[in-house]
Amino acid sequence: MLRTTKALMLATDLGFVAYFLVTGLGLVPAAWAFADYGDPLMVAWNWSFLWIDLLASATGLTSLWLMRRRSTSGPPLMLVSLALTMASGLMAVAFWTLRGDFTLQWWIPNLYLLLFPLPAMALLVRRAF
Repeated sequence: MLRTTKALMLATDLGFVAYFLVTGLGLVPAAWAFADYGDPLMVAWNWSFLWIDLLASATGLTSLWLMRRRSTSGPPLMLVSLALTMASGLMAVAFWTLRGDFTLQWWIPNLYLLLFPLPAMALLVRRAF
């Protein structure tokens, strides 16, 4: 199971970085943008995820590197990264729920962020005790 999680983490962590690069450069096509994308409040909301997403990426990529080197620090750091990723997905899903906006193109990736960490988190916690 951790092999699959590692692959998903790598793709997700690189995806977080790519998303903010594309967003920062203004390259998100209008058809892909979320509702009220140009509204300054929505822009601020979107950018409020920068720090949690980049922290999830940094801890995730570092944990993968450490685990590749068979360091005992890798699994606990992986757990931190997965928790941050899950929190990011939960924050977005909660926001879209409060807004009553159920657009699948934004729900699917955020449900992925919320749910994919769960099996590995359970395994890592179980191994720790």
